[in-house]
Amino acid sequence: MTVLHIDGLTMHFSGLSALEGFNTRLADGGLTALIGPNGAGKTTVFNLVSGFYQPTAGSISFLDRPLAGLKPHQVTARGIARTFQNIRLWKDMTVLDNLRLARHHRLGYGITDVFRRGGRYRRGEDGIEAEAMELLETFKLTAAAYERPKNLPYGVQRKVELARALISRPRLLLLDEPAAGLTSRDVVELIDLIRWIHETFRLTIWMIEHQMKVVMNLCSRITVIDFGRIIAEGTPEEIRNDPEVIRAYLGDDKL
Repeated sequence: MTVLHIDGLTMHFSGLSALEGFNTRLADGGLTALIGPNGAGKTTVFNLVSGFYQPTAGSISFLDRPLAGLKPHQVTARGIARTFQNIRLWKDMTVLDNLRLARHHRLGYGITDVFRRGGRYRRGEDGIEAEAMELLETFKLTAAAYERPKNLPYGVQRKVELARALISRPRLLLLDEPAAGLTSRDVVELIDLIRWIHETFRLTIWMIEHQMKVVMNLCSRITVIDFGRIIAEGTPEEIRNDPEVIRAYLGDDKL
């Protein structure tokens, strides 16, 4: 089953082409990567899928429903969550509140219930908090529940961001350079964590990542883009040995 179907995706900024005729299919339950040099258009693809940009041309369908015109919160409600290269946590809110807020797109109560503070509101809030605490326990982050992210080590902040993405109950998880800024030890832990998330939550995961150690250890399929165009697709072994990919991006030192 195809979860995400992208056809002819094109994005121009002030006449400059950031992406041109991008096509891909993501199979349900897959763990795949999108790689390429800096400025190749990778994050542009993720911004288009998650509703931060609207394409110049082309189409994006998720579970056979078009995403055209949807805003980021509406895309999230459809079942797509993402993380960012630069961590975007609410740093002055507690870890618990970061997760609680990310869950509020499925409140179960309306604005009237908020003002009345009645039983429906309390049940909804209690349910969200219980769900958030359960997820923090799963991630071994319970001790950090009432800490502010800005006071936590960078690697722990990455885990919080992943937990916040997962509380929205996504079907598709987009990871934008999850290893950025991590130490070598943290990268090893991240590989294990992503593999565990994939198996435990039964998600489709699509990641952008520059560290080939992460990509080659986790992904069964890789798409490579350069100057906004796909130059190769295949298994890690096929990509590793593709002359055009080596020339454009990998190089001997990255293999």
